[in-house]
Amino acid sequence: MSNRTKLQLEDAFKELLLEKTFHKITIKDLTDKCHISRMAFYYHFQDLYDLTEWILIEDARKALNEKKDYAHWKEGLSNIFEAVYINKPFILNVYHDISRDKIEKILFKLVHELIESVVEERSKDFLILNQQKDFIAHFYKYGFVGVMLDWIDSGMDEDYQMILDDLEMTVLGTIDLSIQNFTNKKK
Repeated sequence: MSNRTKLQLEDAFKELLLEKTFHKITIKDLTDKCHISRMAFYYHFQDLYDLTEWILIEDARKALNEKKDYAHWKEGLSNIFEAVYINKPFILNVYHDISRDKIEKILFKLVHELIESVVEERSKDFLILNQQKDFIAHFYKYGFVGVMLDWIDSGMDEDYQMILDDLEMTVLGTIDLSIQNFTNKKK
């Protein structure tokens, strides 16, 4: 029952964001739309910012959906782009009206998990320090998220599949090369 209420609040919030900006939506708007009490809202969330963060995390978690290996990294990243695009009014509202930092933080965490898994998988046959693997994951994370944030900032009008194709061509073989470069590094 409780998860159903959270999902109901998510849907209502996203619908309201099609009509109003974030700052014009009230808890009463949400609870009226869901036909629940204010206490039901506060049972699950502290405020609208808390609801927003939960939505971002849940949507991101669903988007990645265990596509965190080398064979599926592009599909995992594509799912993230797709989730952002499907929720375009919500994402743009959060991005422009609340805080770019919230979206950035979630994307950094999600993309880092994806890249970290790929680096871990690709480095299993190499002697490479954990801090070096983490450095590689951070490096690619910043590139991927930077490209995605530019896309969001420009209104998400560009076809994200073309962006993914360009990302794939840019990083093709470079993660393996980075791992090898660290293992061949002279001490």
